[in-house]
Amino acid sequence: MRRAPWAATTACVLALTLAGCAGDDEPRADPGPSSSAPTSSPPSSPSSTAPPTPSASGGTAAKPAPAEETVDPLEWSPVPGSVDDTATVSGPWTLTYPQRATSAELDGPRPATIKAPNRYRISDTLIDGQYAVVVAADELETKPSVAIVIDLESGKRFSVDGGSEVPTTTGGTWALGEGTLAHATIGPGRAYCLASVDLATRSSTLGWCAPPRNGFNDVRVTAASTSLLTFDDSQPSCRTVAEVAGERLTPFPDVATCHGWDGALLDDGAAWSVVENERRIEAAHFHARVGDGYFDLGPGTSGSLTPCAGSAYFVRDPQRDGDPARLMRWSADGTLSVVYETGGGHAALSAPRCGGDTITVTALTSRGDEQVSAPLS
Repeated sequence: MRRAPWAATTACVLALTLAGCAGDDEPRADPGPSSSAPTSSPPSSPSSTAPPTPSASGGTAAKPAPAEETVDPLEWSPVPGSVDDTATVSGPWTLTYPQRATSAELDGPRPATIKAPNRYRISDTLIDGQYAVVVAADELETKPSVAIVIDLESGKRFSVDGGSEVPTTTGGTWALGEGTLAHATIGPGRAYCLASVDLATRSSTLGWCAPPRNGFNDVRVTAASTSLLTFDDSQPSCRTVAEVAGERLTPFPDVATCHGWDGALLDDGAAWSVVENERRIEAAHFHARVGDGYFDLGPGTSGSLTPCAGSAYFVRDPQRDGDPARLMRWSADGTLSVVYETGGGHAALSAPRCGGDTITVTALTSRGDEQVSAPLS
């Protein structure tokens, strides 16, 4: 097993980003997950099953109700190709790119190769069943990033870049959902801002802008709304999980001040994580709200929260020697389920990758590595 602590990598990047805020309001982009050697091991599933049952009605913000865990494995299938490559499955489509690649491969009903511009490398890929997006970053990090958008139905392409109606910037966060592509931009007064592109009309809008010496990352777009994580240049940084709507930013209520990390808005609720020990920023504690009821979801890995098909997924790394790594699902009906677990031994999971109606995860274990996907509908 190749050691690839995705959460620790993300944490280190954020720490470096915050250190750089003192002289630059533009946070650096997060890298993609590390990868491992290919394997032929079969996909793993939790060892036992039980039908999910809704949790209690929930507690208060001060005393959330512990969410009762069930085991409800998804129907996992191996993703063809090397585990070294980052793949995201979306129904009949698979979008793949190797580390430091200059092109990405779209496999499915209309296969295509998406090449990065000259002297650019692929930094991220996103797909949701309607659109595929390939983000490329300048190798020298001096020019704005470029996003190549593919309409999966028609095969037509267009780019979002430094010459767009609302231009991109160097690095920064990207998110795809609900026909919208969100990205970072530079606004009036060199402010670091969030922009959104309506992919159907290709029109861009400038949204909320961070105050001086502040930044943001981890944008997540869901049917409920858009969320992100803000941070300042304090040591340690003060982090706030918030909803963003147009130019308005609204912090999630009842999240520990300055200690939030992940955040996603769901139907009539939200899920988020809190880092309780700033010296162990990879270890988070997850919480959720449904209506007026609050739930304690237990420990998890910071940076791994992924909304997908109306639910929120997060990674729980082994809590004790010999424990498996698990992928947890929190549903808006108040159920917490183990939907995937490794076979034991030393293990780590990537943050899951949402493909609209399909989810993909990469597992690195001492018994063999695998990249698997499962349908969600």
